[in-house]
Amino acid sequence: MNKCFLIVFGIIFSGTVLHSQNKHRSYVAYRTTEAIKVDGIADESSWKSAEFSQDFIDIEGIKTPKYKTNVKMIWDDNYLYFYAKMEEPHIWATLKQRDTVIFYNNDFEIFIDPDGDSHNYMEFEMNALNTVWDLFIVKPYREPSPIIDNWDINGLLSAVHIEGSLNDASDEDKFWSVEVAIPWDVLEEANIHGNGHKDKFWRINFSRVNWDYELSDQTYSRKKDEKGNFLPEYNWVWSPQRVINMHEPEHWGYVFFSSESPGNKIEFEIPEDEKIRWWLFDLYRKQKAYKSENGDWAQDLKNIKADNLMMQGEAVEAELQNHLSGWNISVKSPVTGKSYIITEDGKFLEI
Repeated sequence: MNKCFLIVFGIIFSGTVLHSQNKHRSYVAYRTTEAIKVDGIADESSWKSAEFSQDFIDIEGIKTPKYKTNVKMIWDDNYLYFYAKMEEPHIWATLKQRDTVIFYNNDFEIFIDPDGDSHNYMEFEMNALNTVWDLFIVKPYREPSPIIDNWDINGLLSAVHIEGSLNDASDEDKFWSVEVAIPWDVLEEANIHGNGHKDKFWRINFSRVNWDYELSDQTYSRKKDEKGNFLPEYNWVWSPQRVINMHEPEHWGYVFFSSESPGNKIEFEIPEDEKIRWWLFDLYRKQKAYKSENGDWAQDLKNIKADNLMMQGEAVEAELQNHLSGWNISVKSPVTGKSYIITEDGKFLEI
């Protein structure tokens, strides 16, 4: 069973977006024309010119992780490349079968929502044995929907480099690094808006799951408490989720795919209209909470005590439209004139 099934039901209505403060991280990924060898080392000049991300933080955005983690991204005409470096004094892995539950080992995870609507996104996980798990998520787990576990990333390239030794408890290791290349052909299939990626931003996040371990006959495994239950895992992420749940895509970071080459410096600012997205997800959660408490959807935004959103010195107005299958909340941006909608199943649309 996926870990999110185990935790999501207790946090559906938590983690309200604070639209007055931007806590989302951003990164500029540059375009390279250099051939990239996916070997887990990332020693090409393009990788050396690319900046590392900020240090990962715990998933709720509060605590500093025990071990340091950073990522880089670059891209070319065929692939989006990822490189992650993870400090770890004891590098271990046991799972060897593809599409098994990789996070039962220490792992590295990538989450990608190409069109940013919070639906139809991809999850990728790998361990230090380079065993991978890739799956396609139709909707976040808070909404009933299928999970396409048999979906594979065709053309995937991945590799692991270990500075130390794998599954050897007699020494202390330095770090393990992963390099991943995902074809644009795969990524663009879920980009139903058809906006492409060049000089655009996508919603992406990364997670590192780390476990306390124990040894039995020099073999590593997840540590258990005195009752025989596994101790909880650590969840370290790039852009904080503010809840213990990676499957809230509206909290993911912003990656801008610059057509400039690595070594250049492009400034990217999260667009002002993104405040509307964060606000609409706030209203979505309040509608869900209202139905949970009252058995039906609110018929007026006053019923859910919707906060105001201020943009350019004026209050933004939202309109609630109720219909037979649920509701929509729509907003027109005073900045761009664009209109945005969030639906009862948490899908974010630009119209």
